[in-house]
Amino acid sequence: MWLDWKPRRDLPAYAKYVVGEAGSRRATAALRELRTGLAAMGGEAPGAAPPETAPCLRLVEEPGEEEGFRLRRHGEGLILSGTGRGLVFGAFYLLRRLALGEDFPCCNSSPAYPIRMLDHWDNADGSIERGYSGNSFFFREGRPVCTERTRDYARLLASCGLNGCCINNVNVRGNALRLLTGEYDGELREIALCLEEYGVGLWLSVSFSAPMELGGLPTADPLDPEVKAWWAEAAGHIFRSVPNLAGFLIKADSEGRPGPHTYGRTHADGANMLADAVRPWGGRILWRCFVYDCTQDWRDTETDRARAQCDTFAPLDGQFRDNVCLQIKNGPVDFQIREPVSPLLGRLENTNSLLEFQLAQEYTGQQKHVCYLIPMFREVLDFRLRHRPEKDSAAESIQAVCAVSNTGDDVNWTGHDLAAANLFGFGLLAWDPRSDPAEIAREWSVLTFGRDTAVTETVCGILLGSRETYEKYTVPLGIGWMCVPGTHYGPSPEGYEYDRWGTYHRATCREIGVERGPGGTGYALQYHSPLAEMYGSADSCPEELLLFFHRLPYAYRMKDGRTLLQRIYDDHFEGCAEAEAMARAWNTLEGRVPDEVFRRVRERFREQVRSAREWRDVINSWLYRLTLIPDERGRRLYL
Repeated sequence: MWLDWKPRRDLPAYAKYVVGEAGSRRATAALRELRTGLAAMGGEAPGAAPPETAPCLRLVEEPGEEEGFRLRRHGEGLILSGTGRGLVFGAFYLLRRLALGEDFPCCNSSPAYPIRMLDHWDNADGSIERGYSGNSFFFREGRPVCTERTRDYARLLASCGLNGCCINNVNVRGNALRLLTGEYDGELREIALCLEEYGVGLWLSVSFSAPMELGGLPTADPLDPEVKAWWAEAAGHIFRSVPNLAGFLIKADSEGRPGPHTYGRTHADGANMLADAVRPWGGRILWRCFVYDCTQDWRDTETDRARAQCDTFAPLDGQFRDNVCLQIKNGPVDFQIREPVSPLLGRLENTNSLLEFQLAQEYTGQQKHVCYLIPMFREVLDFRLRHRPEKDSAAESIQAVCAVSNTGDDVNWTGHDLAAANLFGFGLLAWDPRSDPAEIAREWSVLTFGRDTAVTETVCGILLGSRETYEKYTVPLGIGWMCVPGTHYGPSPEGYEYDRWGTYHRATCREIGVERGPGGTGYALQYHSPLAEMYGSADSCPEELLLFFHRLPYAYRMKDGRTLLQRIYDDHFEGCAEAEAMARAWNTLEGRVPDEVFRRVRERFREQVRSAREWRDVINSWLYRLTLIPDERGRRLYL
């Protein structure tokens, strides 16, 4: 990936020597990475004992921030200072700047959030739920495993500033249920120590009903004394046995998973019971807020899935322990290509919150389509929630950030080579939410493919336009879904329309969309003023979210004068044409990027173009059959 350091003729003189005391495993890792990276760039390994007057790069571990680092010139010597993880993060930062052609970037750098992690939806049998880049490298044949790939993975995370990963699926199944029993302590210890060397903490997903499934208790009621005692003992065992364990991730009362509601308890009751169990060990609880009624009757027009998280958790603000963090998806539904920012982020004034993104492209092309997600993530982080006079952006309102991982055991880690830009970019945004998505794309391209200007311009052009392109040829204007049930890949305009999941568009021959303003489900009212008023009216609602918030006739006039239906027709034709143009642009790079990379990406683009044409023709023809209103520009629609 981006750690394939390219040769550089003009490497600064100080890079000939690297000096530092291996005072900890992390300091040793930082020294090793610097020496390896500088050797790759300079053609020879840097020395460890410079002549007295020779410039050198010196690592100093001294009291300071846990993860921050400082790069300073000190006379002729160059000092990289920090403590613990900071040395590793600082070493990778310096290598990255050198690989981009820079000299020595004097700076102070500290991460915005203490938790910056990836969630893996890996199952114990080696499969990955919503995985699009091979199988798990954390599990094989029902057991956790630690391999050289685990170390490389830790290097990748640390190199872009991430400091944690949860290795198993939030839907805890099979042998993953037994990670708490002690059967796999040896394997988990190996993984934890491998990650710890690079400053990456280990998290585990656990089942809320584990006291019943593993302990033989008749209940998992969080207020039951026996249940509390069972969790205290289980937590004590695994925290003593597995070093570098940061805490537990819980999915409860969601999509069939057990939870506190089963016993008439609140989510605060459930989360706090677990928080008390891990507190003696310095552990944290990440409690997912993805809770909604997944048995909805499609004939029920009042229940709105989008409302569920805010309705459930906002009234509990202030009731959670300080070592609980509520994990909130960036939008109110489920990682669609366009959703409003979750209003729950602006309703938790006295509760720790964690913002969850999805790198795995479940609804955004499944790493068969290029879809650069970093501009979307930056939009979410910048979004002003209006819940207080100052520091009201989503980035300023959270205490942690995570993303569902897009990695697997494919040779290129992410299936689509260009999807690696999403992983790299998420790490940089998690460290500094002010990072520029365009600059991230440029850095990733240069680090990955080298400093060929033609390659950089072409790759950045593809990445930076890809999200809007995908949105156009799939589900524009915030309507969402319309995908094949189960796989979530490819068009199916009524695939979920009569299902139980609450993801409806309710299209007729006259109108389309769900009314979520004051006259509808009232979802828009979950936002603070003036957002509630803006979203509540079709006249002021941002057009990219128009059909998320409003039910409108096809003849509704957009701001540019086109009808709503014509805008949808046009978007699908334009998006398909743009996908074809991206494929042609990539083809110009033959011979300028590695042959195997060129061939893999070319094949992915062939599938993307095929799928874009299918989306265009299926959605447009479905609307044409529904309305009998032709395309004003006379392009072909199918009856």
